[in-house]
Amino acid sequence: MLSIETFAVIGGDLRFSYLAGQLADDGYRVIAVGLEHADLPPGVTGCSRLSQAIDLSDCLILPVPVSTDGHHVNAPLSKLALPLDALYRTVRRGQVVIGGGLRAEIAAALRERDAIAIDVLKREELAVQNAIPTAEGAVALAMEELSITLHGARCLVTGYGRVARVLSRLLAAFGSEVTVAARRCSDRAWATVDGGRAEDLTRLRQPLDFDVIFNTVPHLLFDRDVLTHIDPHTLLIDLASRPGGVDFNAASELHIKTVWALSLPGRVAPKTAAGILRDAILNAIREVTP
Repeated sequence: MLSIETFAVIGGDLRFSYLAGQLADDGYRVIAVGLEHADLPPGVTGCSRLSQAIDLSDCLILPVPVSTDGHHVNAPLSKLALPLDALYRTVRRGQVVIGGGLRAEIAAALRERDAIAIDVLKREELAVQNAIPTAEGAVALAMEELSITLHGARCLVTGYGRVARVLSRLLAAFGSEVTVAARRCSDRAWATVDGGRAEDLTRLRQPLDFDVIFNTVPHLLFDRDVLTHIDPHTLLIDLASRPGGVDFNAASELHIKTVWALSLPGRVAPKTAAGILRDAILNAIREVTP
């Protein structure tokens, strides 16, 4: 029977420091490596050796995303180099390894060692709950960057998934004029029911007269051709995960101000985001426990 008593939190941003503390509060033993520039909460043991942290733990918690270069664990709060190869060599049979955005090669390397690899970003409850801090962060960004109020602002939201739905409702609550551009007829219908205007994505091939555009579609939607239809005074906020939905080079050449707002939950509400991660991680562990 799989029993988790000790977690090793390896790398990550500020939300992972909060996460370590929350797990310690739950009564687990928690070891942290790659978080030395964060103030570790009481009950969390700092460690400077990756291999030692792995040896002493039953479950490894890796960052979201696990890696940004494909070779090292993503550890922005550390000066330590945490090579993925070293992790692969040390992880043992039956050990649970949980991270966000596990690339196929990372998951395969872990499974070759007979570890249990779980991509927490595939958890539906995580995606739903993360939509709230992501949408709030997008609104905060817009308020910082715009020279006008959101009340009365002409806003375009592309896509109508979890984040877009929460965001559209927040914008409407501020008094914004909200238009949703979505591919699916059902999404456009829901956008209308929620009180916004709805357009097909082909609308992007026409002149776009908006104060701010929020993209949530995770593929290249705002290519050079679409960008030529945008007023240069428009603020474009891309909420899509890598590789993003905007041709940033073309946007720069066309003098369109863009913000690529990656990992907003961890940036704007790390404590809340940590709690969301904690619940999803514990749910995933329960599901793999016989």
